[in-house]
Amino acid sequence: MLLKLLKSLPLLAAWIWLMSLTPPRLSLSENTALSTPITAPGRDALRTVVIDAGHGGHDPGAIGKGGTREKTVVLAIALQLARSIKATHPEMRVILTRKTDVFVELHERSAIANRNKADLFISIHANALRRRDYYGTETYTMGLHKSEQNLEVAKRENAVILQEKDYEKTYKGFDPNSPLAHIMLANFQTAFLASSLNFAAKVEKQFTNADRVSRGVKQAGFIVLWDTSMPSVLVETGYLSNASEERFLRSDEGQETLAKAIFKAFEQYKDERDAQQ
Repeated sequence: MLLKLLKSLPLLAAWIWLMSLTPPRLSLSENTALSTPITAPGRDALRTVVIDAGHGGHDPGAIGKGGTREKTVVLAIALQLARSIKATHPEMRVILTRKTDVFVELHERSAIANRNKADLFISIHANALRRRDYYGTETYTMGLHKSEQNLEVAKRENAVILQEKDYEKTYKGFDPNSPLAHIMLANFQTAFLASSLNFAAKVEKQFTNADRVSRGVKQAGFIVLWDTSMPSVLVETGYLSNASEERFLRSDEGQETLAKAIFKAFEQYKDERDAQQ
């Protein structure tokens, strides 16, 4: 009996941590999901979109062998995407979590989307692995990772919290290096999962149309996605650890190609949402 209890302690500790995160998600002041009909999540017209350029400031994100920094690439893509949406839909609110090279804490990125009652949250990143031959795009939604690689991507992106002040207090003791913590985090399935998967599939389809190699739609536990109260995705635009893809990602042509692909996916998704009104 004692042995069983000892074996269960790590899981019990993770469960206690998970439950400690639950109250903020039920806050009427920050969680707009409570005002959305549970039978038809993500079907309101698109009026506000939040575009999140990952990393920034003292956090460079992934760095390619040629010195290309993730924070620089994704900001350029995010700015181009925002301009395209605003030019085509001047009536829409297009909000960027950052417009310059500054550091924004992960919890603040989702809070910006919640405070502005966003209808869609797009977080843009670039990937990296120790393997140099890996390349291609991936679009993630919140959910349980189905492979070790998905877990590693989530751990790398979530490790940003270690650069934040009082991160242990802010994230209720979440350990970005713990696989168990990521499993528990990923079990937050929101009412917006279907809409998130729908948009993610459109993004990957447009990357394929733009002659990029799509590695598909995936799921993992990302802190930046877990507390958003709207359809949300994290887009990995390519691998900076691959020399060829690094050159593409840092080029003006590459950044424009990727921004256009995400914009086309946005247009398709918006048309669908508008048609449901």
